[in-house]
Amino acid sequence: MATGMDSLRADADTVIRASLRAAMPESAVKNALAGRTFGSGRLLMLSVGKAAWRMARAACDTLGGRIAGGVVITKYGHSEGELKNIRIFEAGHPVPDQNGVDATREALRMADGLSAEDTVLLLLSGGGSALFEDPLVPLDTLRDITSQLLKSGADIAQVNRVRKRLSGVKGGRFALRCAPARVLTVALSDVLGDDPAVIASGPAAPDPSTAAEALGIVKQYGLQLDEQTLALLARETPKTLGNAEIVVAGSVRRLCAAAKEECRKLGYDPYLLTDSLRSTAKKAGALLGSIAQVHQEADHSLAFIAGGETVVEVTGDGLGGRNQELALTAAINLNGLFNTALFSIGSDGTDGPTDAAGGYVDTQTVRALRKKGVDIDKALENNDSYHALLACGGLIKTGPTGTNVNDLTVLLIRR
Repeated sequence: MATGMDSLRADADTVIRASLRAAMPESAVKNALAGRTFGSGRLLMLSVGKAAWRMARAACDTLGGRIAGGVVITKYGHSEGELKNIRIFEAGHPVPDQNGVDATREALRMADGLSAEDTVLLLLSGGGSALFEDPLVPLDTLRDITSQLLKSGADIAQVNRVRKRLSGVKGGRFALRCAPARVLTVALSDVLGDDPAVIASGPAAPDPSTAAEALGIVKQYGLQLDEQTLALLARETPKTLGNAEIVVAGSVRRLCAAAKEECRKLGYDPYLLTDSLRSTAKKAGALLGSIAQVHQEADHSLAFIAGGETVVEVTGDGLGGRNQELALTAAINLNGLFNTALFSIGSDGTDGPTDAAGGYVDTQTVRALRKKGVDIDKALENNDSYHALLACGGLIKTGPTGTNVNDLTVLLIRR
C-alpha cells in the first residue's frame, strides 16, 4: 500500500506530466500561423532555441510546402530528426560555442539578398541567446563574459542587455540583416513579462535598453572586460524596425494554469502565488518552505504554485541548478512537517549544467540525507544540490521536453 510520501511523489509526477504536455509548442505555433498569408515571395524559416525543432516541425506541418528552406539551431540532444528542406544544427547552451556561431552564419547567408516580397519566419524559444550568435568579440571573450554573467546572480534581462551589444544578430540586428524582407517572429517566452526585446535577446525586436544600463550592469557585478568590449557596450542598439512583426504565442502562464488545473483534479485546493517569480533560488526555497509551515493546520489539501525563474549565486564549486537549489533549500523548512512536498523544474527538462530538470523534496528529505552522511547546509553552501538530491532520490529527470517557458514550482500539502 502506498505511503503518504509515495502518494505525494506520484501526485508531483502527475502534475509535471500534465503541465509539460500543456506547454508543448505545437499548438502555440499552429495558432499563431492560422490564417496567415505570405504573399508571392519566398518564405524562409529560422527556428532557434531549445524548442526550435518542435516549433519548426509545427510550422512545416501547418504551412506544408510553402516553406522554401530554413535553418534550425537547437541545443545538443534536442533535435528529433530530419525536416524537409530544413538544415538542422545543434550547439552549446548556456555558453555559446563554435557550432552555434557556424550555424548562425549559415542562417545569415540564407538571409542575404532577400527582396521586399520575401518573408522570414523566425521561431524563437528559450536558449536562443546562446544558440544564435555572431559575436563582435572573439568567441573565447564572449564565452568568458557569459560565464561571468551567469555566475554573478544577474537576471536574464540584465544578461541580455550586455550580450546583445556584443552580437551581430541580437538587439534587432538580424531583422536589419533581412531587410527589405519582412520578418515575422513567433516566440515562446522564457522571460518574465514576455518582453520581445529580452526573448532570445530580441534578434528581430527594437531594443529599448541603453548603453548606460549595460555599462551599469558591468559595474554592478564587477565584470572584468577589456577596452574593446567596453567600447562595444557603449554603442546604442536599433530602437526602431520597420520590417518586423512579433507574436508571443506561449509563456509560463500556460504552464502554471495547467499545473493549477491538474492539482484541482487530484483533490488539492490550488493557489497561484505568482507567474513572475524572480529572486535567488535560496530565497524562493526558504519562502515556499515557510508557506508550508504556516498551512500545516489546514483541514483540506492545498497546492501553492509559482512560475518564473530564479538565479543561483555561485559561491562554491559543486554541481546543480536553480530548481535543484530551490528545492533543497525548501527541504530545511519541510523537515518534520506532515504529508508535505515540493518540486521545482525547468520546463525544458534541464536545470543548470546537469542532466536533471529539477528537484523533489518532502518532509523526510533532511532525515534521508543525514542517514547518507550528507550535510544539507554544506551542500547548499557549495552549490552542490545535484549530488545531495541524487543521494536521497530527489532528482527529477524528464530528458529534453521540446519546450521552454520558464520554471514551475509547486508546494503540495496533502490532507
